[in-house]
Amino acid sequence: MATRGRPGSGARTARPGSSRPLRSSRTTGRTKPESKATPRMPSAPSQPALTSVAGWRSRLDRARSDRRTSRVFALVLVGIALMVLVGPTLKAYVNQRSDIAALRDAVAEQTKAVEELQAEQARWEDPAYIEQQARQRLKFVKPGEKSYTVLDPQTGGVEVPGMAKGAASADTSWYATVWSSVKAADAPAAAAP
Repeated sequence: MATRGRPGSGARTARPGSSRPLRSSRTTGRTKPESKATPRMPSAPSQPALTSVAGWRSRLDRARSDRRTSRVFALVLVGIALMVLVGPTLKAYVNQRSDIAALRDAVAEQTKAVEELQAEQARWEDPAYIEQQARQRLKFVKPGEKSYTVLDPQTGGVEVPGMAKGAASADTSWYATVWSSVKAADAPAAAAP
């Protein structure tokens, strides 16, 4: 018998371990003890080269599909990790952007209010405007002027809802108005037109 791995003696050189096919008990010459529960079936005559090639191909296909599965699983894990890490940050960013927009609107409104107040302050620095406001709001007059206040600019009889007809006549003292209101309250059907 020729020794393995010795060059020059006519023997074949050994292949690296990763390229060696797996050996079964039939190819090594060793026999495994058979169990009594499962009888050994005689194998059908087949082409050993085709069977080993098909076996290798199926193993390679399984290894490739396992790699693809592990890659897909790794990508899914990376995606979930990104969602967990980036999700709250993105939510905070969107909330901050909406807060910034709301604050900008508030600043614009306050700027407009400040401009209006500054314009009003400039008007109050004008003596003619101050005099006009004193005449309108406080009914002030200069010495020697007379002020007239018109209480009822409409002429003629006025109908007030809820009062009896003719109650607002020439006699418009306060007690006459109260008395007409009491009469209208006692007889609401008569007061309605």
